[in-house]
Amino acid sequence: MTSSSVSAFRRSVWTYWEECGRHDLPWRKTHDPYKILVSEVMLQQTQVPRVIEKYKEFLKTFPTVFVLSHASLSEVLKVWNGLGYNRRGKYLHDAAKAIAGEYGGSVKDATAAKKLPGVGPYTKAAVRVFAFNEPHALIETNVRAAYIHHFFPDRESVSDRELMPVIEKAAKEQDPREWHWALMDYGVHIKKMHKNPARRSTSHVRQSKFEGSLRQVRGAILKAIHEGKSVQSLPFDKKRKDGALVSLTRDGLIVKEKSAWRIA
Repeated sequence: MTSSSVSAFRRSVWTYWEECGRHDLPWRKTHDPYKILVSEVMLQQTQVPRVIEKYKEFLKTFPTVFVLSHASLSEVLKVWNGLGYNRRGKYLHDAAKAIAGEYGGSVKDATAAKKLPGVGPYTKAAVRVFAFNEPHALIETNVRAAYIHHFFPDRESVSDRELMPVIEKAAKEQDPREWHWALMDYGVHIKKMHKNPARRSTSHVRQSKFEGSLRQVRGAILKAIHEGKSVQSLPFDKKRKDGALVSLTRDGLIVKEKSAWRIA
């Protein structure tokens, strides 16, 4: 890694951002830490086009962290339905209750704390970057794709530890918020053009297919409960339904009362 190679990388990132950046994404038009927290949780393992309308709907229903904290889990999951990975909705709900109850509604104070229920280190750092423009190093799949493609073109396996020095050097003296927006959009572009270099990261986890997955059964069960339908009427074999019910119960999403299931 040389200074000239880092400079060339920056030029590529900024040029792409100026010409093709996704400047109109709704969460890029706000510095509200609550709204950014919602977007960051929604964007985990989910494509941007699927998130946009659900993000707007969620904030219309739960416009502040206090409103979300006072909602029931059933209300939250009903709005979340269709986005997938429903446990993320519960995690966001748990975080909102902690932010409202323990930090007086201050997302800034909550994300500075050592622990925040349902929110990991990456999400906390992302809120700090995008809401407050703090210089944290964010590493996610699009960022990995960009750096691995440019700085490790011939390596079959690259760790985040190896990436970090390059990431820190490239980010030096760049505007944290806009640099990460640009970097993530450039990474999306690189993944499309070069068969996703992020797959060569030691942190890469290939997402399983939705059709026929446990996620599909879990989502169908939650939808049935919301609509007041019988779980047993769902077109899945008993073993798969039982397994999904066990996992949903373990995640604190549903409970059984007598012979019926309801949202926890």
